Amino acid sequence: MSSSGEGDFESQLLDHSFLNQYPLQDVTNDPVKSLNTLDLCNGVRVEEATIDELQYYLSNGNLTSIQLTACYIRRVFELERFINPVLQVNPDALRIARKTDAERAVGVVRGPLHGIPFMVKDNIGSKDRLETAAGSLALVGSIVPRDSFVVAQLRRAGAVLMGKTTLSEWADARSSNYSEGYSATGGQARSSYNLTVNPGGSSSGSAIAVANNVVAFALGTETDGSVINPAERNAIVGVKPTVGLVSRAGVVPESLHQDTVGTFGRTVRDAVYALDAIYGVDPLDNYTSTQAGKTPKAGYGHSLSNRFALRGATFGLPWLSFWAFADEEQQSILLDLINLIKGAGATIVNGTEIPNYQSVVSPSGWDWDYGTTRGRSNESEYTYIKVDFYNNLQAYLSELDNTTVRSVENVVRFNNDHAYVEGASPGLNPAFSSGQDLLLASLATRGGMNSTYWEALRFCQQSTRGSGIDAALRHGNHKLDALLVPPDVGQSYQIAAQAGYPVISLPAYVHALSGMPFGLALIERFEE
Repeated sequence: MSSSGEGDFESQLLDHSFLNQYPLQDVTNDPVKSLNTLDLCNGVRVEEATIDELQYYLSNGNLTSIQLTACYIRRVFELERFINPVLQVNPDALRIARKTDAERAVGVVRGPLHGIPFMVKDNIGSKDRLETAAGSLALVGSIVPRDSFVVAQLRRAGAVLMGKTTLSEWADARSSNYSEGYSATGGQARSSYNLTVNPGGSSSGSAIAVANNVVAFALGTETDGSVINPAERNAIVGVKPTVGLVSRAGVVPESLHQDTVGTFGRTVRDAVYALDAIYGVDPLDNYTSTQAGKTPKAGYGHSLSNRFALRGATFGLPWLSFWAFADEEQQSILLDLINLIKGAGATIVNGTEIPNYQSVVSPSGWDWDYGTTRGRSNESEYTYIKVDFYNNLQAYLSELDNTTVRSVENVVRFNNDHAYVEGASPGLNPAFSSGQDLLLASLATRGGMNSTYWEALRFCQQSTRGSGIDAALRHGNHKLDALLVPPDVGQSYQIAAQAGYPVISLPAYVHALSGMPFGLALIERFEE
């Protein structure tokens, strides 16, 4: 070996192993806090940087997209053994970043996301060298026919797909009792606020990645709470759009009546930049046709303002419907925030209840089979969800190549053949303590859309739309702009999920005892 070769090798060594990544024990008494420390990137502080700030660095030559992407990839490996937000890193990420840099060099900047790295949940398809497996070993190696609509839109916007995030396997459609944020392919994701408790899900890794400066924004999916819950439990912004605003084409489905793709950001503006890039009419998802002519031509980002925009706004507090279920600490802190909103010029109206809340809101917490709990399966959300999953998944699987998995039956059989790692039965895998009971419940329906199915769908939609949220927003002589709710009370976003209505979760504070964040959310009607 030549002396120059020896010098090259020695330059890769560190005097103190991992000193730049992990502080030594005599530097800090709380190594978990080091998770929130991000090294300078080419001399630039990108920790907690907004998309606008990153664009400033990129446009002024302080950073290139390659450098930014490389710094974020390094961050992935720094955090992997602690909180595990990332399932796969895109092997082509730096090549994509180089292309965006080349475009910028000749004056081509496609928009606010140009050159910005992002990640998507592992159930969002990408036609590249990344897997799309929904966290299940059953789909590893399968090949999707095309990019999902949302990934294709973000590529067109110049964003850099950096990888796929960890999630709750099958987006929580496989087990009723499980570890949120766990999948057979990805392992357990954890919130950096408390490594021992539920990190929120099912879009766990996407929220954790944004909260911990792995990327500036990410995508998740939601059927009932899977964007809003991890957003509020990781102190970031989560936007769950109206069902039909964003195409689900190319996304592993659960229920086309309630599925949507949502965005995560550390600020509202960052989450809305991502939303603006992904919404639109898609011929492969007929639900999106209803938005034609109803969405802003210039995007929702142009409506972003400041606190003075609250002057004249009117918000409702559905106290008995949702707020009463929040603990005293949350109530106290969130009401202080409500007073700030009032101080900025908004009107707050208390008692703007969901009219039939006593029959549709579970008093014991989030329960998507609450109708059955009350002895009325024809009034239960899960009655139609489990049928939809059977049918919608079969349609999705029919387009895949390089797999023999074509149905819920095939998934159940695969899990039985790999019983311990996939937790096919209760007691085999502690992450799936109830086994694959939800998969079995879906399988038992064989996709039959009988009278009970249609009665349940009609009841849930009518009781949460016209007779629910719409009625609450028409409270007395007031026409409310939105309902303000505590999203830590899962029943709040559950009612919006059944309605297919939009929710935005904003970070509020952290619990004194657990150290876990909680948020304040806005629920609106179809018009966004």
